[in-house]
Formats: sequence, C-alpha cells, structure tokens
Amino acid sequence: MQQIFNELIKQDIKPFLIKLGFKKKGLNFYRTTENLIYLINFQKSSGNTVDTMMFYVNCGIYAAQLAQLQSREMVTAPKEAACHFRARIGSIVEDAPDRFSITATTNMDELTNILLLGLEEVHNFYETMTSARYIVDYYIAGPFLHLAEESFRLLLQANDVTTAKLYYNALQKKYGTEQRWSIFQNKYQAIFNQYGVELEED
Repeated sequence: MQQIFNELIKQDIKPFLIKLGFKKKGLNFYRTTENLIYLINFQKSSGNTVDTMMFYVNCGIYAAQLAQLQSREMVTAPKEAACHFRARIGSIVEDAPDRFSITATTNMDELTNILLLGLEEVHNFYETMTSARYIVDYYIAGPFLHLAEESFRLLLQANDVTTAKLYYNALQKKYGTEQRWSIFQNKYQAIFNQYGVELEED
C-alpha cells in the first residue's frame, strides 16, 4: 500500500501540482508569491498497517506580514504547523474526505479523480486569498480565536479600528461565557492599549 501511495504522489499528484505552480519538497508542495506561501501537505496516518494506507491532505498559507507581527523568523518552506491559515482539504472542498484510505479493494482511479478535483478546488480557493488581510478576514468571519492576536495587530496597524472592535465584540459574544475568556480578554486589551485604542466593553 505504501508503494501505491508513493506512485500516486509521483505519477499523479506531483505533475498536477507542478502545472499549477507548486514545487515539491518531500510530501510538501509549495507555491510562493510576493506576499504569501501556499502549502499542500500529504500527511501519513499514524495508524497505517501493511494492508491499509491512510493519509490526510493539509492546506496552509504562510504570510510574512503575520510572521513579523508574531516576531518570528521568516521561513521560505514553512511546515504546516507554522502556517497562518490551516485547514484539512475537507474544510475547503465539500466533496473531499478529511482522510483518504488505500486498501486492496480501493478503486484508485476514483480516489485519484476525487483527489485531483479537490486539489484544483484548493488551488482556486488559494487564488482568492492573496494577502495577509484575506487570511485575517477569514478568521474574523468565523469569528475564530485562531490568529486573533495577530489579526488585531494587523487591523490596528492599518488603523482599521472599527473592524478590530467588531471582531472583539463578536469573539466576546461567542466565547465570553467560557472560563478561559478572561485570559484572551486581557491579551486583547493589552494589544489595543499598545496602539492607543480604548476598548469599550459591550
């Protein structure tokens, strides 16, 4: 099954993603633009056996601007965990599973077709995410706690105080009753203070 997986990557995935502008490094595929690095990562499951090969497709976008706000060293080939946008393919592509499985009875033509169609849809999604602000807007729309500190810094640096306050209020409404909220609240208030913005509570 491992050999079938290797052939899938070599014969089908690699040529397809190279045509879309990606470069292969191990089980990572990168496409670099002026502002962002787009990643597609193939992660083998820890539960694989001789008879079953399972793997995940992880999607990530790394933004140098957000890395600077995190005071982190710039990287040219980020791991998935270092990306600012992170999602499994199933979160982006409705028809794609979160985990793929190869067994002796797997229809490889069907699996390959689903995978390639999914990767094309991921690429199309990446085409809509062209700057750090698009990543921030994605998490604001949730609203999600992930990347909140960097998002507040980016918004306040751009003097977009209105959006920053709306995002804070949305987070407070969603998570305010949780015990951990006070920890996030203190962090966010400190960031607003750094930029000289008064944060009014709802």
